[in-house]
Amino acid sequence: MLDFRESESVSQLRADLRALIAEHIPDGFLGAFTSDPADFAVTEAFSRELGRRHLLAAAWPREWGGAGADVWEQTAVREEMWAAHEPRGAQYMGVNWVGPAIMRHGTRAQQAQHLPAIAAGEVVWCQGFSEPGAGSDLPALRTKATKVDGGWLITGQKVWTSYAGMAQWCFLLARTGPAGGRKSGITVFLMEMDQPGIEVRPIGAMLGEHHLNEVYLDDAWVPDEQVLGEVGGGWDIVSEVLGFERIGIARYARSERLLLEAPRELGDRWHELPESLRERWAAALVRARQARLLAYRLVGADAAAVSPLSAAAYRIIVTTLDQESAEILMEMLGPDALGATDESRFFEREVEDHWRYSQAATVASGTLEINKQTIAKSLERA
Repeated sequence: MLDFRESESVSQLRADLRALIAEHIPDGFLGAFTSDPADFAVTEAFSRELGRRHLLAAAWPREWGGAGADVWEQTAVREEMWAAHEPRGAQYMGVNWVGPAIMRHGTRAQQAQHLPAIAAGEVVWCQGFSEPGAGSDLPALRTKATKVDGGWLITGQKVWTSYAGMAQWCFLLARTGPAGGRKSGITVFLMEMDQPGIEVRPIGAMLGEHHLNEVYLDDAWVPDEQVLGEVGGGWDIVSEVLGFERIGIARYARSERLLLEAPRELGDRWHELPESLRERWAAALVRARQARLLAYRLVGADAAAVSPLSAAAYRIIVTTLDQESAEILMEMLGPDALGATDESRFFEREVEDHWRYSQAATVASGTLEINKQTIAKSLERA
């Protein structure tokens, strides 16, 4: 039986992280990707501070900038960051799955170049996966990489690319050969963003400015030494990456915190709410704790034992929890939850931000339907 009781070291780490957040993150912070460039700057400085303390990638080996911490300490970092509106900004992508993919599949030179920079919070990565016509159906991607002397020229289009406007590097998928099967002929490239042949166009969205982008590639250059793994063998890496991505965000932590704070924030109004609404609140809180325990079960398993089925099930549970908790909180607050700008109404602003983010939750990292298909196919093979 897995013992979910928290160790003293993890409890102390949580206290230290909360103190760091209180010291370095200003009041009213709601994330990095707002119309105010200062918010992104805050997250960059905070990530470098975490890097100096070896906390940004705490569970990584010391040789790559981590602290050699255990998975439970890294889980505490994830939970505290997500509950506080992700003050690491865009860094979670590099920490959660770009870095682990390079650690597992990269050359020694790639590891030495990229891992310490990620662990120090000195570089932002974006993900060049989805394309027009190849979003949830990722194997249908058409971006093409052509072999030339010393490297590859890449042409195509990516869409919904988070952080592309601020990233220095892109974890990119492109076709390097004919598809013998839908998932063959795909290669992973580590591509520098600051070069001719790359154009980034922001996509306005309710998630905030500068979050989503289109990326146009016109003979963008990637040298041979920045191919990750085998040419044509990218899908195996991608399958692993998607598992890391789907379980790497402690989304339940924010839902649980906001639900727990609602009675105090509402004060006397709490007792005036319909009993049915408070029952839904209690049920959502139970589901938040169930999601936490499922996450702990996956964290406690060997990384190789986390199946696509488990990752997909977890993703379904936490993203639907996002939406359920957001709807309940919005209903509790009523009209006060929309458009609040007064700093004294921070909880209302948090709830609205949580609601906005939740709208895309069941689309990002594979739609709800794709994750259900993954579960169905896994059960068919069992």
